[in-house]
Amino acid sequence: MPTIGHNHLREITDKLLQCAGASSSESEVIARHVIGANLAGHDSHGIIQIPTYIDRVKRGHIIPGAPFDIVQETPSTLVADGHWGFGYVVSEHVMRMTIDKAKTQGAAAATVYRQSHVGRVADYPLMAAKEGFIGLMTADSGRTAKAVAPFGGREPRLGTNPICIAVPSNLEGPLFIDMATSAVAAGKVELAKARGIDIPQGWVVDNEGNPATDPSVLREKGGALLPLGGSEGYKGYGLSVMVEILSGILTGLGFGHDPRGFHNDGCFMAVFDVSAFRPLEEFKQQVTDLAGYLKASKMASGFDEILYPGEIEHRNMKQRLEDGIFVEDSTWNKLYDLAEEFGVSKILRF
Repeated sequence: MPTIGHNHLREITDKLLQCAGASSSESEVIARHVIGANLAGHDSHGIIQIPTYIDRVKRGHIIPGAPFDIVQETPSTLVADGHWGFGYVVSEHVMRMTIDKAKTQGAAAATVYRQSHVGRVADYPLMAAKEGFIGLMTADSGRTAKAVAPFGGREPRLGTNPICIAVPSNLEGPLFIDMATSAVAAGKVELAKARGIDIPQGWVVDNEGNPATDPSVLREKGGALLPLGGSEGYKGYGLSVMVEILSGILTGLGFGHDPRGFHNDGCFMAVFDVSAFRPLEEFKQQVTDLAGYLKASKMASGFDEILYPGEIEHRNMKQRLEDGIFVEDSTWNKLYDLAEEFGVSKILRF
């Protein structure tokens, strides 16, 4: 496949989602987030996800146009029920409400349950950072199938349980961390499978607990992802447990695996008003200075540059906006089949 312009991919995403039952406002939000993930270099959370979302809509696991309810609320907190709506739409709404609460209260937090996959977690804390706030978010897959073994185990008992923190600065690109607490996001293993390539050792073990480089081991052969940290994986495991508590137990989703359950992302969000602690512009400049201080470090052997957290995504976005986005044949073929099914195959023409 050649690389494809981001606007064309957004049009494809938007059209296919509407054909599957999403409203134009829902499809716009989803397409913006999904293709934004491709632009940032996280293809595992990009357009490769669209066939899965449409399949879940067909099976009733995602409800287009689902109602949105605030179940519980105080001046600085809220609990939201997404009623199995599109996670991108629900979480964007909740983050907006949490930011608004932080503007008056100095800090605010929210939990969300019964929503579908939220995609790249960074998108939501970055909303806060753009407005001069510190944003934090954790996510858990509810009681759906798990992928990650506890440290020392070989059975999947946890989700990939990502965490993101984003802060305001004067840097050209935002400074943030967005990471799975597993060795790698499960989507990256699926991406390797779609592209027909092996995965590095240290990502996955098979059902006997042996290291594996075949990406099909994870979903098809009873394998499990390892927690972040390699030989020190107890650290990633500990982080994952805390995310499970914030996004699974605090939200009311619970833990473990219920085979009857829909895929569900439970989320915890928190927003902090920097100006409640110190002048915003002073903070932003010191974050900028910190990034420069880190980048000026003498480099270890094998490195030619030090990047601040989030800088690689910013560079990817600049390059892909200009050069386009690569879509593997297997994903393109699935998109084409959907377009044929919906009678809109002309949208895939170059």
